[in-house]
Amino acid sequence: MRNKAAKPRLRLFLKLVAVLLVAIIAWALYDLYAPRTAHLREFNPDEVARLETAMWRSYYERQRVRLFNQLSELLRTQYNMPLIRSNRVAYYAANAAFVFQKGKQRSDYEKALPDLVKFYESIRQTSDLPFDVNRAARLELEWWIIHRDRAKHKSGELDRALAELQAEIYHAPVDRLMEHGRLRAEAMTIRDRKAETGGVAEQDWARIDDLLHSSWRSLAAAVKS
Repeated sequence: MRNKAAKPRLRLFLKLVAVLLVAIIAWALYDLYAPRTAHLREFNPDEVARLETAMWRSYYERQRVRLFNQLSELLRTQYNMPLIRSNRVAYYAANAAFVFQKGKQRSDYEKALPDLVKFYESIRQTSDLPFDVNRAARLELEWWIIHRDRAKHKSGELDRALAELQAEIYHAPVDRLMEHGRLRAEAMTIRDRKAETGGVAEQDWARIDDLLHSSWRSLAAAVKS
């Protein structure tokens, strides 16, 4: 009798589990593939700067999980991506960064490009602004390389490379975005020089954060004008 009474309860439990699984799968598919729109010019420059400072620290401290979580937050708050999608796209960016970090020469650095293409392709899918995905990925990688090999490049090349990336995305003249590039490059230079001469102190990170806030505010003003 007990076995007979248990069978209906087991069937009910299995039905509930099946319904729950279907609901989870449906939610995941909606999260990943439902149409969404990100208004790229409407970003919060102070939040982007705060997260970029945090991401730099995670990158240089080789904190993969922390960097991944910060990228996910950036994508959710500034690119209007839902939870699962933001995690998938964050993986592309984080993996590209750490593939690049291990590189020693351009052929090594190029191995980061496929993930950068996937990253920008995902941004483009929700963006209200059309841009060339492959060119944006190439421009992203190029400023990474210029920054890594800065001793081989002239003063101002990094500034311009940073501005050229944003010019592609926002369809704005490069010259209008040079202040953004200059301030962001200056923040990078401070980090690099301090790291080479004993380490980056908290007051250095505070200065870097200030410069990044100014940089992203400059970009916001330029692309909205």
